[in-house]
Amino acid sequence: MSIEKTAEPPAPVPVTKAAAPAADAPPRRKKEGQVLNAFSHGILVLWAVMVVLPLLWAVMTSFKDDGSIFGSPWSLPDRLHVDNWSRAWTEANMSDYFLNTVLVVGGSLIGTLVLGSMAAYVLARFDFPGNRFVYYLFVGGMSFPIMLALVPLFYVVNNMGLLNTIHGLILVYIAYSLPFTVFFLTAFFRTLPSSVAEAAFVDGASHSRTFFQIMLPMAKPGLISVGIFNFLGQWNQYMLPTVLNTDPDKRVLTQGLVQLAVSQGYKGDWSGLFAGLVMAMLPVLAAYVVFQRQVVQGLTAGALK
Repeated sequence: MSIEKTAEPPAPVPVTKAAAPAADAPPRRKKEGQVLNAFSHGILVLWAVMVVLPLLWAVMTSFKDDGSIFGSPWSLPDRLHVDNWSRAWTEANMSDYFLNTVLVVGGSLIGTLVLGSMAAYVLARFDFPGNRFVYYLFVGGMSFPIMLALVPLFYVVNNMGLLNTIHGLILVYIAYSLPFTVFFLTAFFRTLPSSVAEAAFVDGASHSRTFFQIMLPMAKPGLISVGIFNFLGQWNQYMLPTVLNTDPDKRVLTQGLVQLAVSQGYKGDWSGLFAGLVMAMLPVLAAYVVFQRQVVQGLTAGALK
């Protein structure tokens, strides 16, 4: 008579408290994230105060008289001295400097975007011998310090008969801004779908028509982004016009502000100086406020495919 052995139940697995800290990991990680988030927001707030406060102080000071600027520099103006702006606009010739700057920056910005977009489109869409070599030439142009080219550039512009001319300064600005423009737009054109251009070629469109009517409108966010960057750099350019534009009648805003600071410093007209400074800042601030969303869209669209 056989005796059947019943299967013994498995021994219970001992429960240890070693895994307890795992339950506390998500709250601890969340707390660290909150601390890092608060720190980053604090840095951003501090940076915003450091940038915005001087701008607001300059605008407020432009509406004060000279006595209030030195007597109570941090107080609000007793009344709006609009005559500071009119005096800087007329007597300090800021109107002429402003017009010259608009002509130079407007012409150079259009030329830079047209030539840069055409070069970037060819480099991004067509394979030909020397494609990468030409692309890296433009990239190398961004690292070349403009200070080293001032003396030879002066003689080149002078020999071409373009010294102290508006169109000569426009050509120099275009050459100065092309490397960054081609570098930025080449990466942007590579993200655009090639099927649209192929469909246009199938329908019989030429390369120029495909570029100007199809690809260029699709690259509008990138054009706006690089246009804003070039506008900021060209509007605030001081070294190139100082060397290549010595005619007092053709000075741009940066040259005019320096001349205003020198002349008004002896006269004590600091209110007029601050008014001229704010006049030079307003177009840049207005351009960024109007196109800030397009700038962000262009940067993100060029970074993601």
